[in-house]
Amino acid sequence: MKNTSSPRRIIRSGDANNDHNFAGTFPKKKTQSVLSRFRAAVKKLEAVFFCQKKGCSNTDDADERPASQVIEIPSASTDNSTGSSSKIPVRFKHSYSSVSFDSTRSQAGTVIYSLEEISKATGNFSPKNILGEGSFGTVYKGKLKDGSFVAVKRAKKEMREDRLFAVFKNEILTLSKIEHLNLVRLLGYIEDGDERIIVVEYVGNGTLREHLDGKSRSELEMAERLDIAIDVAHAVTYLHMYTDRPIIHRDIKASNILITEKLRAKVADFGFAKLASEDPGASHVLTQVRGTVGYVDPEYISTYELTEKSDVYSFGVVLVELMTGRQPMESERPIKERITTKWALQALKEGCAVVAMDPRLQRSPASIEALEKVLRLARHCLAPNRKSRPSMKECGEVLWGIRKDFREKNNVRAVSTAHYSEQIDVRKDNRDMFGIEDGESYEFRSA
Repeated sequence: MKNTSSPRRIIRSGDANNDHNFAGTFPKKKTQSVLSRFRAAVKKLEAVFFCQKKGCSNTDDADERPASQVIEIPSASTDNSTGSSSKIPVRFKHSYSSVSFDSTRSQAGTVIYSLEEISKATGNFSPKNILGEGSFGTVYKGKLKDGSFVAVKRAKKEMREDRLFAVFKNEILTLSKIEHLNLVRLLGYIEDGDERIIVVEYVGNGTLREHLDGKSRSELEMAERLDIAIDVAHAVTYLHMYTDRPIIHRDIKASNILITEKLRAKVADFGFAKLASEDPGASHVLTQVRGTVGYVDPEYISTYELTEKSDVYSFGVVLVELMTGRQPMESERPIKERITTKWALQALKEGCAVVAMDPRLQRSPASIEALEKVLRLARHCLAPNRKSRPSMKECGEVLWGIRKDFREKNNVRAVSTAHYSEQIDVRKDNRDMFGIEDGESYEFRSA
């Protein structure tokens, strides 16, 4: 089908050799998408979903009224749902098996996945093709007949039907609204009998958490970690500012950040994502608490009021993970070190942030300075009051500056670890990147 809509600009992260202002990576106005027809079709599909599943209004997003204060904790194991494959087709593919959507298909110009095709691609869902387990189900690596690789998320059949449907619907509808280099792409889905399957792009280099745990073949030095932080900031800024309605991810964490072969990041798993209120005067969305322990905004837990700043809090936890290599909570550690964010920020406050530095990272004046700056940014992301936290766009701008300084200083001040550890005073300077004394507060400028 000939596409007559205007092309969409895909927002891309900064290239390693192209430093520029972070704000310049986003358009001033929302761009039109080549998938506008597809999105219209998805809206129709959503209406059909609700028609067929009348009970679903009482599941995930009937949680507009407060329920018991329980955090829904996804599986701690890996949900490897994406990767980079140069052979992935550009066209979106969808399968609507249980309902007739002929008009929707023609509008979206889709190619249909069949259950047989996906089953064959995964070796009949062979255990040897399992990439990981997530809250939704099992993720498989699949190879299509054209040779391209995909990630296939197959829902748990024992999952309660209304809950399964809500998560399934939510992820499909959210993924259908986004188009960004640092967000996984939806390629298709299948609803066939009791089968619920989501097909997304395949990212083959594991999760950030696996890299930080030393379970990957790739080493992440400070340069790569700053790139990853910026990629995630770009992705979440896009969700908050450059979609038709702001999208709050609600589950930003290291195991939902997938790493490409070039050591760049893509944010995955939109099962908990939530659209911001349509009311322009509303400051938050009232919803049941969802997320992962250690990453969830404490103000969200206490008030049930969800805002974009809840993602900022989770991002602050990820920044601390990137610098320390540790998980948010480590019960085997000494008591003072069990909550990683608290321990690392205390070390920063005492002027010895290097104590919290991931031992896998090479020590140098430039890397220690970058560590301190990132932890200062994390401290503001983790502010108890959401009004004191920066926006994701501001986080990205600060990280751009940190990376720029690191690259410049790393080239002229490289020294060996042994010499450095003997000669360098790791106490921070009196003035930091924001031009303030240690312990002083500051406010980010408005977006």
